Amino acid sequence: MLYTSAEAAKLLRRLNDEKGTLENMESQSSTFLASAGEDIESVRPDYNYFETRDKIDELESKIRKVKHALNIFNVSTQVEGFDMTIDQLLIYIPQLSNLRTKLFTMQNRLKKQRENNYAGVIDYRYINYDLEAVKNDYAKISDELARAQTALDVLNNSAKLEIDI
Repeated sequence: MLYTSAEAAKLLRRLNDEKGTLENMESQSSTFLASAGEDIESVRPDYNYFETRDKIDELESKIRKVKHALNIFNVSTQVEGFDMTIDQLLIYIPQLSNLRTKLFTMQNRLKKQRENNYAGVIDYRYINYDLEAVKNDYAKISDELARAQTALDVLNNSAKLEIDI
């Protein structure tokens, strides 16, 4: 069946939720307490090890197939406007975000700022870079980040991949 990357991510989330629910039910019902003299069968929870194991195995197989299809899609799909595949862009975006955060801090520093005042001695911290260059780089990086995120959003919601589950 054909899915967009966004649809595949939602499918993956649903499969993981189903598996988590089964594992939670197994955890709660694979053992139980009964008081001495109590009819054990009247308090025994409904649980079948073999059915649960088989359902979890089936879900894990589907999860592997979806993740594999997404991985193949990400390493083989070129992102328009970038000389990168999706997997490379998924590395590039956090790099841009980290750089943007650093530049944001740098552009908001004062050229000269009082740092310490001890024993009548005042220390000042001075920036050691071109503040305008940092502001320009911040604007460029912000634009590049937005462009990369938009390109990824377009692909995630339009390009189709085959997942056979």
